[in-house]
Amino acid sequence: MAKKNNQEDEVLVDVTQSISKVERFFEENGKAISTAAIAVFAIVAGYIGYVKFYQEPLETEAQEMIYHAQHWYEVDSFSQAINGMGDKLGFLDVAADYSSTNAGNMANYYAGISYLRLGEYENAIRLLDEFHTDEPVLSVIAKGSIGDAFMELKQMDEALEYYESAVSVNSNDFVVPFYLLKAGLTAELNGDNESALKFFNRIKSEFPDSRQGLDIDRYIGRIEAKM
Repeated sequence: MAKKNNQEDEVLVDVTQSISKVERFFEENGKAISTAAIAVFAIVAGYIGYVKFYQEPLETEAQEMIYHAQHWYEVDSFSQAINGMGDKLGFLDVAADYSSTNAGNMANYYAGISYLRLGEYENAIRLLDEFHTDEPVLSVIAKGSIGDAFMELKQMDEALEYYESAVSVNSNDFVVPFYLLKAGLTAELNGDNESALKFFNRIKSEFPDSRQGLDIDRYIGRIEAKM
């Protein structure tokens, strides 16, 4: 029993000493700790204020500004959508004036696709390369569209690079097999039958029910006949 009491006393002494050390630390560093806490609070409060009173209203304004350009895009008035008209902003202005917003980021995408439709492939590449997103389908389309622009410029190595990047992003059943087929055809044009077969076989194994998958055996057979 005496041994137990001694152990309890030792534990109590250890705890008391630890508390004393903590108290002493705060006594010696209280001012610095308080200053640091105030600084952290100020940063957090400043960030919340920035989001609430600046970023959110700016996002709302950007969404309003992009509305007309989106309408022109939907009716295939691509030049107007890009450049705007009168006091109505086009995608280029929205992207420049609201670059920190989601709408400004999307303006890069819309402008890039619009340039692609107009045959201005260098501009399409430039704008689509400015677009960044974690949304899986849009990410595939943006990268694949850059590949399309490079194909139109007869730069097949660059086109294949972006097609490969597009199909590595996710496994969407619609857009991925579409760009897998383009990757395979581009590799075939480059004389790289092994890579072409790899792309075509991925369609067959992963996307057999896709539109591309229903006819993929024809492409596979053609490549195998060359090898």
